[in-house]
Amino acid sequence: MKVYDVLQKDAEEYILLCYQELGKTEAETVRRLAEIRASIEETGTYEHTYEELVHGAKMAWRNSNRCIGRLFWDSMQVIDERGLERPGDIAEALLRHIERGTGGGKIVPTITVFRPSVPGMSDIRILNHQLIRYAGYENGGTTTGDPASALFTRLCMKLGWTGEGTPFDVLPLVIQGGEGRPELFPIPPELVMEVPITHPDIPAFAELGLRWYAVPIISDMELVIGGIRYTAAPFNGWYMVTEVGARNFADEQRYNMLPRVAELMGLSTASETSLWRDRALVEMNVAVLHSYKQAGVSMVDHHTAASQFRLFEEREARSGREVTGNWTWLIPPLSPATTHIFHHSYDNTVKTPNFFKREASNATPEQAGCPFHH
Repeated sequence: MKVYDVLQKDAEEYILLCYQELGKTEAETVRRLAEIRASIEETGTYEHTYEELVHGAKMAWRNSNRCIGRLFWDSMQVIDERGLERPGDIAEALLRHIERGTGGGKIVPTITVFRPSVPGMSDIRILNHQLIRYAGYENGGTTTGDPASALFTRLCMKLGWTGEGTPFDVLPLVIQGGEGRPELFPIPPELVMEVPITHPDIPAFAELGLRWYAVPIISDMELVIGGIRYTAAPFNGWYMVTEVGARNFADEQRYNMLPRVAELMGLSTASETSLWRDRALVEMNVAVLHSYKQAGVSMVDHHTAASQFRLFEEREARSGREVTGNWTWLIPPLSPATTHIFHHSYDNTVKTPNFFKREASNATPEQAGCPFHH
């Protein structure tokens, strides 16, 4: 099948479903399909209307098999920046996204969509895994900061960026708007809302000096709607506590804080039979959830998230849609058997519109997770 034929097929499938969900008439649907067919024959591609873009982006969240937070798919704010080309203009739009998505702590699910991949033009690419991310400095087999960012940190330094060398240096935006060299754009500190980590019952937690940023804005996945690939479409939801407390801080290949938490708690780490890791892991998550609540930053615990996912399943069933899902990503990394998801199986068929891992990404394998709850 020719490339144009594939695009035509994908476009028709999307428009038929989109227009049905939007309540469009048959005449509107037929007219739009004819417009798209003519555009593809003439130019090799077609352009979504704003309405098609908005609904397609929302559907992509709804179809994200690895995401437990899909209940709120229809509330996402879609910002159309398809007219921008220059890296400087794109960077300004990304800064606006950070401010809008952060919402002063009241996190707003948001996506900013830039020009899609089109024949004869270089793709727009945001090289960051997330718009806000901490650097990882490698030195003699050890890493200061986030080891998951080590490769990208080296790229930033090669491009001329210099960090302060702390465990929580915010990396710059790196944007490639054409065939030229990627360009660096520092993020103003006042736009980066961070949460210092303390514990409600263990004052010594503050001595760890931990903090994390308020909002995860995934920026290295492609948004695919009706055969159109949006190579730059960063988006955010809000954190689930285990993403920070049971992964970012706890994973051995990340900040690896559980031994230090156990020490603060006076736990013996000499034997695994003491379950010191489990006890430290619970308190790490207690601290993160407490800290975000104290700071007035949106965050959901994994039990509430699982309950919300059950409600999502029920609503989708009433709408006549089957919920697809990747069980290994839907179960939380803390106490998964206490959620209904653990005892349920899911069809992992990938539907479109959806988000897909961009090829040749700077992200590490563990980062290829759920877009809204990565």
